[in-house]
Amino acid sequence: MINRLKMKFILGIAFLSAVLAGYFIFWQKSIPTVPAINLKTSNETVQNLLPAHPLQITEMRKKEYPGSEITIERELPQGQNYRQYLASYQSEGLKIRSLLTVPTDNPPEGGWPAIIFNHGYIPPAQYQTIGRYAAYTDAFSRNGYIVLKPDYRGHGDSEGNPEGAYYSSAYTVDVLNALYSIKKYPDVNPDKIGMWGHSMGGSITLQSMVVSKDIKAGVIWAGVVASYEDMIKNWRRASPFVPSQREQIFRRPNRQELINKYGDPDKNPRFWQSISPIFFVSDISGPLQIQHGTGDQEVPLLFSQRLNEAMENAQKPVEFYTYDGDDHNLSGNLSLALNRSVEFFDKYLK
Repeated sequence: MINRLKMKFILGIAFLSAVLAGYFIFWQKSIPTVPAINLKTSNETVQNLLPAHPLQITEMRKKEYPGSEITIERELPQGQNYRQYLASYQSEGLKIRSLLTVPTDNPPEGGWPAIIFNHGYIPPAQYQTIGRYAAYTDAFSRNGYIVLKPDYRGHGDSEGNPEGAYYSSAYTVDVLNALYSIKKYPDVNPDKIGMWGHSMGGSITLQSMVVSKDIKAGVIWAGVVASYEDMIKNWRRASPFVPSQREQIFRRPNRQELINKYGDPDKNPRFWQSISPIFFVSDISGPLQIQHGTGDQEVPLLFSQRLNEAMENAQKPVEFYTYDGDDHNLSGNLSLALNRSVEFFDKYLK
């Protein structure tokens, strides 16, 4: 009798163990597995785990930017030692107007170095190709550079809609097409092309330099170059941004659409890092110079500090200059800042 009871007890334990084991296996299979990830990773592994979005750096790297031949629309008054033209090129089937300057001297062996000049935010309907940033482009043009300043789509007389730079890749696409257009221009050395950007143009410059390997050096003034998390949490303008009438007519991509789809940076940091160029500076195409005024009321000094720190951590060549009390345009130190930028490009492009 006792042996029978022992046998029933043993069989019961065995049965219960089998049931529990089966349940445990089923329970494990029912839980979705998420690969472990280092949130500071800046390579393509991060993006391969996420649904594709055009702003993701690896998605931008997959695109082609063929550019086009540059068309001279009209010759403008000559500069000190350079010719100026109203020019255009193609970007995704759109005619993008631009300012083109070419030194009057004979080109050096291999051709002139060139600079793609990315302007900051100006209401698209108010933007004019000629006149804006004249002192800035002049500094590079009279020092032996071919300069191409694209207007971006929807600006001035450029075709297309003004989509904005932070929640659309459109302006960076236009700039990368400008890059591959200037590489085809006669007398340009295709291996010596740099990029300069101010404010919004700084964001475009950084994004371009982690997408393309053909930008040999970059300069960013007061750039919107921090992570999207910093942009959301640590950017308080002196006056709130209000889209211009032309931008309101065309509904631009915006932050809330991304938050609705992917969650905010606290809930889904991997996605927001995957669209933040600052997390990809280990792949940057060349040395970087950063300049910022401490009195800037438009873009926080913190943004440039973050980028400088990221470059140093990635052990990439970087120069960082601040100007005590100066404004968003470095108006109080303009000559010094421009001279530093010219010297930087001379060092890496000549």
